[in-house]
Amino acid sequence: MRPIDAFTLLLKEVRGCTICAHDLELGSRPIVQLDPRSKILIVGQAPGRKVHESGVPFDDASGDRLREWMGITSRLFYDPALVAILPMGFCYPGTGASGDLPPRPECAPAWRDKILRHLTQVRLTLVIGAYAQQFHLPAAPRGVTETVKAWHSFGPEVIPLPHPSPRNNIWLKRNRWFEEELVPELQHRVSALLGDVDGSTTRILEA
Repeated sequence: MRPIDAFTLLLKEVRGCTICAHDLELGSRPIVQLDPRSKILIVGQAPGRKVHESGVPFDDASGDRLREWMGITSRLFYDPALVAILPMGFCYPGTGASGDLPPRPECAPAWRDKILRHLTQVRLTLVIGAYAQQFHLPAAPRGVTETVKAWHSFGPEVIPLPHPSPRNNIWLKRNRWFEEELVPELQHRVSALLGDVDGSTTRILEA
């Protein structure tokens, strides 16, 4: 079986997954964006309710902010040959007392290693929020703030980020260094990888 055939089969299995459907508030609807050619990998937490309803990853205010941080258009963001989106949990986990519940624990052991083996062209991984950072950056400082502050230490192919949710507006106001120092570097690395792919410059190249 050719690698592309194996990947296509795997993606079909992922999108049909019902491992934890009985524990999900709205049932299972795995939402990922994957292609073996992807240059950038976005590792988030889990889809929110709005994303569950639309079936489109980061189709919400968090996605608007993330695209702004990256300095790219929706057209580039939603091209799987350029950007892969692989949350820690593929389905909306439901609502808790203070927001969405954590990603379901069954998801990562079942699928993560199998998928990552196919993403051999990734040159930049954005690791968003505590759950993703605990998995992908186990040696990082404890807590999102300290991990993001230590972004220099992860090399050119990994950037830790806070969650772009509007719930993090207070964090952004308290940590202005993030948008002053890290966001320009993020945009520089993204534009270096994607360049003028769609025939129009990204926002960072227009600045």
